[in-house]
Amino acid sequence: MSLLTREQLEKRLAALHSVSLELIQEISLESVLRRIAELAKEQVNARYAAVGVLGEDGALEQFIPIGIPQEQASKMSHPPLGLGLIGATMQSTKPIRLPDIALDPRSAGFPEHHPGMTTFLGVSIYSGDERYGQIYLTDKEGGVEFSEDDEQIIETLAAYASVAIANARLYKKLIRREQSLTRRNENLARLNDLASTLASSPSINQILEKTLSQVMDYFSLDVGEIYVMQEGNQKLARALHQGTLASSIWKNDLYWLDECILGKVATTEEVKIINLPDEDQDELSDEMLETNIHQIGIFPLVGRQGVLGVMSIASRHVYPLNESEIQFLSAISFWAGTAIENVRLSVQQRRIAILEERERIGMDLHDGVIQSIYAVGLVLEHARLLMSDDKDQATDRIGQAIDQLNTTIRDIRAYILDLRPRKFNDENLLQGIHRLVNEFRANTLVDVHLNGPDDGLVQLSPVLAGALFHICQEALANVAKHAQARNVSVTIWAEPGQALLEVKDDGKGFDPVKVQQSIGHGLSNMLTRVQNVGGGLMIESLPDGENTIVRAWVPYKLTR
Repeated sequence: MSLLTREQLEKRLAALHSVSLELIQEISLESVLRRIAELAKEQVNARYAAVGVLGEDGALEQFIPIGIPQEQASKMSHPPLGLGLIGATMQSTKPIRLPDIALDPRSAGFPEHHPGMTTFLGVSIYSGDERYGQIYLTDKEGGVEFSEDDEQIIETLAAYASVAIANARLYKKLIRREQSLTRRNENLARLNDLASTLASSPSINQILEKTLSQVMDYFSLDVGEIYVMQEGNQKLARALHQGTLASSIWKNDLYWLDECILGKVATTEEVKIINLPDEDQDELSDEMLETNIHQIGIFPLVGRQGVLGVMSIASRHVYPLNESEIQFLSAISFWAGTAIENVRLSVQQRRIAILEERERIGMDLHDGVIQSIYAVGLVLEHARLLMSDDKDQATDRIGQAIDQLNTTIRDIRAYILDLRPRKFNDENLLQGIHRLVNEFRANTLVDVHLNGPDDGLVQLSPVLAGALFHICQEALANVAKHAQARNVSVTIWAEPGQALLEVKDDGKGFDPVKVQQSIGHGLSNMLTRVQNVGGGLMIESLPDGENTIVRAWVPYKLTR
């Protein structure tokens, strides 16, 4: 074994430095590793060279050989496993240099079809305390063993190699990060588009179809299904299936929440990933068992008020869903759940609006048309009593009843046209109540006194004035029906911040609590009307008393 002179060694190191600068500029990790092996082989005139790279767990992750023909390498039973001298170099902090591999007790031999090798030089690649891998060299040209100078040359190369590997790994991480950010931005854009689409979808079926279609297209999935929570019970029903690989993923169309894995996902609101064939397959359909599906994902469709369904997807992809893809699918599921919830809330709001409108129509009919018809009945009853004593006055009363019926008919026609009573148009509050009082006096012969401000509370809005008008109408009707009163007083006035109406009679009283609990009674209409405009209602009466007071108030702000 001949040693190099100092001058020769310096020249070799200078040459190594020159070529290693090119190595450091390489950014592809695979190219870096192969170039390291080639440089090592060239620098020490070895027949064979290799670079072994360690994974995060310290095991041999990659092995790049140089010098062995590809045809011969493909015949070997297995790649290096990190045993024997390869494993010894992985564990050693110093280079290993041997004249004959076979004579070293650490040697584990070679696999079948592996070329024979004699001399050996192994050097670790370090960066600080972190070990990246090893450089292996065998069979120095000329049949001589590797020298100390060779060892020094390779150690120097290993130093350059550590920087090159670190740079290449960093670049690879940056590329992966950039790809991840690009993918995430694409996901956010797609999620935004999907959210906009779902927000404008008018029906639940349309939401389900758009959600599942986009998911299957984006991830190139084979089968997808959505089960929807049945309103009012604890069941999941299959609402949509897509994919021709199988006609269904799960056995049944309908599941109770406590009897299947779908129900567990809906109950816990947690994503479930099933990897086949390692996990239980009892709940899968027979068709699914015959496919080569590798993975099934189950995602809850969660809204603000809980789970509304479950989405299942199945894939034959070799690579399973990663964490980023699972998060993306979870986000899609949340948007779908929210969209479904919004549609259901919209339907409920429409139902409530219809019920409220029916209630309003009922109140208007009760307070307007029905009261008018009742007044006609009082007039006709009075006419019947006059028939035997004063036919002329009875005839006048009948004529008055006919006029009132014609007015009521016009009111009904007007109400049909716009579903709004026209009892309170082009009048201020005092004028409208004055008309009510005159009709009440004429129909009942009860003495009525009306007191109110000269301006008639003209600044009171039509909505607020209308509420007090109908409450007065209802109160007078109740006096006529039930009180048997001789005198009634109606008073309207204004106080700071509110306008008030009071109807007081000297007839027999009643229990307001019991009366308000009676279905269909006008007192409940009075309370609803005044509360709808931000006002209040007070009723004072006793079952054995001789007077009743109805007082209502609404917001009122004077403008100057």
